[in-house]
Amino acid sequence: MKPERFSAQLLESLNSAIIVLDDELTVLFLNHAAESLLECSNNRAEGFPLSALFLTGLQTFEDLADAIVCESPFTQRSIKMVLASGKEITIDLAATLLEPGSASKRKSDSARYVLEMQPLDRILRISREETLLAAQTTSRSLIRGLAHEIKNPLGGLRGAAQLLAKELSDPALTDYTQVIIEEADRLRNLVDKMLGPNKLSQRSAINVHEVLERVAKLLLAENHHRVNIIRDYDPSIPDIYADFEQLIQAVLNIMRNAKQALTTLGPEHDSKITLRTRVIRQFTIGRLRHRLVVRVDIIDNGPGIDKELLHSVFYPMVSGRPDGTGLGLSISQSILQQHQGLIESVSEPGNTCFSLYIPLEPVKDEHEHTH
Repeated sequence: MKPERFSAQLLESLNSAIIVLDDELTVLFLNHAAESLLECSNNRAEGFPLSALFLTGLQTFEDLADAIVCESPFTQRSIKMVLASGKEITIDLAATLLEPGSASKRKSDSARYVLEMQPLDRILRISREETLLAAQTTSRSLIRGLAHEIKNPLGGLRGAAQLLAKELSDPALTDYTQVIIEEADRLRNLVDKMLGPNKLSQRSAINVHEVLERVAKLLLAENHHRVNIIRDYDPSIPDIYADFEQLIQAVLNIMRNAKQALTTLGPEHDSKITLRTRVIRQFTIGRLRHRLVVRVDIIDNGPGIDKELLHSVFYPMVSGRPDGTGLGLSISQSILQQHQGLIESVSEPGNTCFSLYIPLEPVKDEHEHTH
C-alpha cells in the first residue's frame, strides 16, 4: 500500500474531525468526521480557504495563520464557531505542522498542516442530560416519599370526615365535612398527578405523526386565540414502539404550554407553532447510545422562557405562569423516560423549542414501570 493511500485511510478512520491545510489555510482534505461536523463534503471544501466553511471565527483564523508563520503549536479550547449553514458548534482546536522547515521551503513544497477539531457540544449535551436525568430521578424519589406520607393521613382524614357526617344531627353541618372530603380528594389527585402516569405502558408500533396530528386537532378545537400550526415532517420515519395515549399526553402538555405563552402576546401577533420531525443516527441519551432516534421539535415564536426557569422547568411545581400547576412538563419528561427517551429545551424571545428524543429501538428496561 502506498504511504499516501495509507495516510488517507488512517485519517478517515479517526473519530476526530481532521482538516489538512496548506500554508495559506486552504483546505486540502477533510476526513469523514470533519465532513459530518462541518456539514460539508470534502469535494466541496477542497481548494477553498478555511474561513469559507464558517460564518464567524476571523480572529481564530488570524491567530492560526500567525502560528503557522512562526512554526509554533496552536491550540484553542472551547471556542464557539458558526458554520456556513448557520449551525453553532463548540470545539477544541489544535494545529500540527506536518513538515517543519523554512517558510520558503514550505511554500514551494506546499507543506501541510493538520487541524484537529474536537466537538464539545456532544460532551456538554451528554453531561447536561445526565444531570437532568439524575435530578428527575431524585425529584421523583422525593415525591414518592412525600406521596406516602401525605396520602396515608389524607385517607384517615377523609374517613373521619365521613364518619363524622353520619353522626351530625344538623344536615347543614355536613357542608363542612363535605369540604374536608373534597379537599382531601383534591390533594390526593394532586399527589397522583405529581407521580405521573400510574398505569403500565401499552406499547405498540405507532406513527409519530399520528400522535402530532391528534394533538394538533385537539389544540385547534380549543383554540380561542388563533395559532397557526406549521408542519415540517420527515415522511420516511418508520413506526416507533410506544404507548400512543401516553405520547399524546406528553406532546399535548408541551403544545398547550406553547399556546398559552402565545396568548400573552395578543391576537395581533402572528402566533406559530412548528412541528418538526427528524431521524438522528448514533445518538446518546444518558449513558445509552442508540443507533436511530426520532427527534420531535415543538417550536413556538412566543415570548420565551425566563433564563432562571429554563433549567428547572421539568421539576414538579415549577411554572412560569401564576395559574400554572407546574406538573405538565414534569409528567411529559416522565413519560419520555419510560420510553428511554428525553426532552430538552432551549429558549429565547421569539423562539422556544422543546425537543423530544424517542429511540426507534428502545432498550428493554425492567424498571421502566416502577414509580
